[in-house]
Amino acid sequence: MAQPKNFVYYVKRREIDDSINSCLQKRLHVTESFVNRLGLEKELEGHGGCVNCLEWNSEGRVLASASDDFRVILWDPFHYKQIHTIETGHHGNIFSVKFLPKSNDSIVITGAGDWQIHVHDVSLRETTQICSCPGGRVKRLATTPQLPYLFWSAAEDGGIRQFDMRVPHTCSSDVSNILVYLRTHLGGYAEAKCLAINPCRPEILAVGANDPYVRLYDRRMIKLTGFKESNSSTFSRPLPIPHPVLGDVHDELEVEDNLLPGCVQYYVAGHLPIKQDMQKKYRSLAATYVTFGSNGVDLLVNLGGEQIYLFDTSKKCKPKSFDVPKSALPKEFGGTSNGYSNGFNGFHSGSNGYMAPQPPPSSKKQELPEVIENMKLTANMYFENGVFSHAISLYNEAICRYPNCAVLYGNRAAAYMKRNWAGDMYAALRDCHVALQLDPNHVKAFFRLARCLHELEWKDQAKLCLEVFKVRFPSHASSHACRALDKDINAPPTPPPNPPPNFEAQFDCDDVEGSNKSERSLKSYEEWSWRDMACDYEKRFYGHCNTTTDIKEANFFGSNGQYIMAGSDDGSIYFWDRSSTNNVRILRGDNSIVNCLQPHPSCCLLATSGIDPVVRLWSPQPEDGSENDREVKDRDAAALLNQRRMKADPFDVVLMNMGYRPVASLAEDSSEDSHLRTYNCRAS
Repeated sequence: MAQPKNFVYYVKRREIDDSINSCLQKRLHVTESFVNRLGLEKELEGHGGCVNCLEWNSEGRVLASASDDFRVILWDPFHYKQIHTIETGHHGNIFSVKFLPKSNDSIVITGAGDWQIHVHDVSLRETTQICSCPGGRVKRLATTPQLPYLFWSAAEDGGIRQFDMRVPHTCSSDVSNILVYLRTHLGGYAEAKCLAINPCRPEILAVGANDPYVRLYDRRMIKLTGFKESNSSTFSRPLPIPHPVLGDVHDELEVEDNLLPGCVQYYVAGHLPIKQDMQKKYRSLAATYVTFGSNGVDLLVNLGGEQIYLFDTSKKCKPKSFDVPKSALPKEFGGTSNGYSNGFNGFHSGSNGYMAPQPPPSSKKQELPEVIENMKLTANMYFENGVFSHAISLYNEAICRYPNCAVLYGNRAAAYMKRNWAGDMYAALRDCHVALQLDPNHVKAFFRLARCLHELEWKDQAKLCLEVFKVRFPSHASSHACRALDKDINAPPTPPPNPPPNFEAQFDCDDVEGSNKSERSLKSYEEWSWRDMACDYEKRFYGHCNTTTDIKEANFFGSNGQYIMAGSDDGSIYFWDRSSTNNVRILRGDNSIVNCLQPHPSCCLLATSGIDPVVRLWSPQPEDGSENDREVKDRDAAALLNQRRMKADPFDVVLMNMGYRPVASLAEDSSEDSHLRTYNCRAS
């Protein structure tokens, strides 16, 4: 009988097989026990402002931090001491710091809000190069070990630039270092916010901008280009920020369109490209961080104003189809006469970017394993009592263990619809599709699908879905619920409310006409085509809040990315189990906001930073029974408060930023006042 490959197996094999050490290290990198015991190990003091970025060197022996004080500090994280302090020469907030690979950590690169990139030689103790090519704040830098002499930058002028340290560089109109210029296709409002290089395929570059889309470019298909000179005899940059009154501003310089067909793939959560209502549309959506998993397939995105999304980049497919799965269609609508079909042409595996299990072989009531049945009954009880987050967590765990049960998906869809947090209605729609694939006779899932389409304001699809429902289940066509939904779907649209006077002037991205300015000013057919072919997400992680800063990170934790983590506007660090998407831990990581989370490359050690001028190190604490005073016990309450904050009246946010106390649109009780704090830190 084969011995199970557990911890004991690997320890024994290590004595005769040296390669087992790496397997053992991966298994013990981050474990459930470690995450449950994670606590504050040390606060590293030395900065005089908000710490906006962190970076480990390749071996994890040095930690770099950069701050609003324009300095970079290199730390020995195991002895809690400063190794070196770099006076960068920047005169704007430093947003990104990177070690140049294979430079023995002697070359450090910084990008800042002064529109400049500086290259520092630590051994020489001097700044060796200053690049002023970017025409806006430099928000992110990227490097890769496979190409140790190259690095990339993302700036708010819409440019993704590539730099080669082997070639002398001068900032002039003759330089061709622009890899992607977003404004060529998006218009003058496009800003590049973040980027990442695929660790397994360095030719693949992920880019996040000030819209909900994440773009994957194949660098092999893109030729570096530069700015074309304008009629003016002097070299000048495009304006980095649109004029709030004049509206669209045409750049003085243009860039050649160097994006060939097939060089880019877009990704977006399926519910986000739709028109938002008056309150939601003023909430700017922007990717604040993108990163690849160690396998080079997983792509994690922290979307400002929304949630965290995990995409599977191996699925090259169109994101969504609002059609009812063909297996559930009656014959009159192209389905089979009895509602069943051997082929599934709706939401099936490989066509929408998320899992669709195989249907059961018969229509008999499915018997669940005892443990799954008990979890379902407990979740149902929470649902009946209105504790929807608890119910969803249990349904998540049950589906993770037993993914072929239509009832679990249908019940979770109902809980999503009742809770109705940001993205919940679309998650419910996805669950209804999977439930109908597993059981074409699932009446409630069919009806909920029509309700979801209506709530998402996809009117035509909702109307058609309800008509199909009436034909498919004629005994339910005259029910009170069906008649009520029919009335809602066919009701005339309600005109949007008028915004407060001069309200639109407070925002860079949206206007009162109902369309996002970046979408209204799209300049190319190719951009519409890329968006139309965008792929949907695989999993969603929620509970945190990301509305105040645009540098908030999300990251994988563990050698296999088995946990997801992110900072939040409530000053906490959130941890999710990747498989179930359940929130498993919340730790208070800052007095105001946690922006940065960087895991150690080989051991269970985490570095975080935010508004406080310190770097915090987190590691598993001793099993001595002591209580962690930084742990947030009521995770559901924290998540609920964050969701309310995300839905806050944008006018209140404007007042808050002006230093006034907002009207109590959210503060139904005094416990929620904490989300209205102001922060004494330079805006990021």
